[in-house]
Amino acid sequence: MDMPKTGPQDPPKTIPGSNMLYRSLKDAVTLAELVQNLGEGIYITNSNGEVLDANPAFMEIVGVNSLEELRKVRVQDFIDARVREREIALVDQNGSIRNVELKLTRPDGQVRTVLDTGYVCRDPQNGEKLYHGILVDITARKELETQLLELSIRDPLTGCYNRRHLSVAERQCEQDQSGEWGCIYIDIDHFKLYNDQHGHIEGDTVLVKMSRFLMRNVRAEEPVIRIGGDEFLIVLAGATAEATKRVANRLRDAAPASAPVAFSLGYASRVPGESFEATMHKADQNLLKVRVEERNESSRRA
Repeated sequence: MDMPKTGPQDPPKTIPGSNMLYRSLKDAVTLAELVQNLGEGIYITNSNGEVLDANPAFMEIVGVNSLEELRKVRVQDFIDARVREREIALVDQNGSIRNVELKLTRPDGQVRTVLDTGYVCRDPQNGEKLYHGILVDITARKELETQLLELSIRDPLTGCYNRRHLSVAERQCEQDQSGEWGCIYIDIDHFKLYNDQHGHIEGDTVLVKMSRFLMRNVRAEEPVIRIGGDEFLIVLAGATAEATKRVANRLRDAAPASAPVAFSLGYASRVPGESFEATMHKADQNLLKVRVEERNESSRRA
């Protein structure tokens, strides 16, 4: 691909070895081979988003097989047109962009995450405005980051979220436009006694089964968080008091048939002006009240 001459005509004298590199890159054959073999996608587009030239790495990233095929499409076919317009505006304003993260959709429907770096220049022959850029495919890196983040907020034993997810759940609640949320605290009955009688391996098995029971009976967007030991918390962003009560009753109704052990729960809904932590505390206190009532009921029966 032909690249217009830009930048200084002499190498910076402060960089050791730059004379050799500069002389090498001035050789058209060497430069062409370098561009063709780079793992990063190199491209040139015009103001309409038509791809005028690109290297094999760019074609692989966007999912086309040849330059002829590439010339039949525009950048807007891969990237949302509004995102493209904002990117062009930034380049026109600043002369260049660096490491702008974008999502692009290939013809096969596969979504790639890329970093785009580019600059604007003029075609030396006709003065047309051109955009030169480099695409770096970071899809694998982003997927790994997501996996590592997921591992960091998941309880390794049960697969539930761990306490680190509380801040995420709190933020989701506070950002919900309804201004409403609910919390349900769950505690396994007599778990310490069960552990003492059956051992920690059996106790861990109960915790795993309990977490699966809870996750089966709530929606995917309603996180089940293992607070610690045998305590679990379900966070209901956007839930009214009635909706929170329905979820609590659903768990109670499902318990006889599918819960691995007996448990107690307490729930609470936010009142205007109340913090997420305050709602959590109310749910915890309501759980304690339920426990006291259950003990009193057992004593009366005895």
